[in-house]
Amino acid sequence: MTASTAYSRDLGDELRRIRETCTGFVGNKMAEKLGWDPSKVSTVEHGRAKASEVDLIQYLSMCGKDIDFINDFKRRYQYAFEEYRVQVSDNLRTMVLAEATATAITSYDVLAMPGLMQSPEYAAYVYRMTGMVAEERIPNLVQYRTERQAILRRHDRPTCVFYVHEHALDLQVGNAEVMEDQYARLLFNPHIIRIVPKDAPIVASSFVMWEFDKVRPLVFSETNLANVFVEDPGAIARTRLLFGLLDELALSAEQSRSKLADYVSSPREDSDDSGPHLAY
Repeated sequence: MTASTAYSRDLGDELRRIRETCTGFVGNKMAEKLGWDPSKVSTVEHGRAKASEVDLIQYLSMCGKDIDFINDFKRRYQYAFEEYRVQVSDNLRTMVLAEATATAITSYDVLAMPGLMQSPEYAAYVYRMTGMVAEERIPNLVQYRTERQAILRRHDRPTCVFYVHEHALDLQVGNAEVMEDQYARLLFNPHIIRIVPKDAPIVASSFVMWEFDKVRPLVFSETNLANVFVEDPGAIARTRLLFGLLDELALSAEQSRSKLADYVSSPREDSDDSGPHLAY
């Protein structure tokens, strides 16, 4: 069986939602209607098995989808099991589904606070300063980012380690009040923050690794133009080596809390726009 990917699980989940919305059938009933083994519907909808072109046509036709919809889905599905996947930056569904199902999240950020730890005000300034987002879209994007942070409050929340380069602490995003609140968010939280000192080398650009119970890990990198998903075992192994290096370079969790406390208590120039601006 072909190994599943974040995108195959995303599209499989999309098929499940189409079945439930358009037919009302449970999985076994859908299998009966298609003449499939009941397990086949489950494996396809969980992204664990690659459906053939005929399978997709039969499935989506049973759901009442027209030829244009079917052709569009087939176009997307042909790349579902690739180990390297690039998506446009405003397509967040694959990322959110992977993030929500992860049992462990490890990230490294050079120029910004980890997305899952950003305050709404900080996030808004980040979107504003990139210049890549229309002003009217920013409130919805900030709300979406804030809603994602709910996974950190779940009873079964993932184990998290966030490596943050001190450059990200020094870059002023918004005014002094925004920065002070953001530092406090990092300081007073149950998740592990590891500060990489400013004199440490920048070993790589920002990235995150999600780990799961029964499927292979996924490395994710986000830019203004594209989101990159990597599930190649060799790349995963190299990412683990990078996190091992960061573990050696970074301050301990206790030292990181002390460093963050210094930033919270240090006076900063109050300014709406002045100071070094974030660019990423």
